[in-house]
Amino acid sequence: MKKVVLKLDLHDDKGKQKAMKAVSGLSGIDSISMDMKDKKLTVIGDVDPVDVVSKLRKQWYTEILTVGPAKEEKKDGGKKDEGGKKEDDKKKESDQIAELVKAYKAYNPHMTTYYRVMSAEENPNACVIC
Repeated sequence: MKKVVLKLDLHDDKGKQKAMKAVSGLSGIDSISMDMKDKKLTVIGDVDPVDVVSKLRKQWYTEILTVGPAKEEKKDGGKKDEGGKKEDDKKKESDQIAELVKAYKAYNPHMTTYYRVMSAEENPNACVIC
């Protein structure tokens, strides 16, 4: 479950209805809400934020404000030690970086992969025919 908050360039209720109808056609959406005062559209559900934005950008200027979990987790009263949190943050950062690399590889399948080349001089067991 993700909560995606988007800023749309809407001016009236008719545009609001069209935007909500366009987003509601995507699968995996649980709820859609629109704040016309701030011009923010909030989408909650199992949906890719890129799909939501691509649907809306066909007609309106769309900007992603936040993407996060649907429910905010309650914090414990400081029961966890700070050292553990820092290690968890480092692990989360490395996981995020790995996820971004995987996404980029899916986006650009012709991404150059680097290979390590060893010469016969570096490896004495290499077979070289002179």
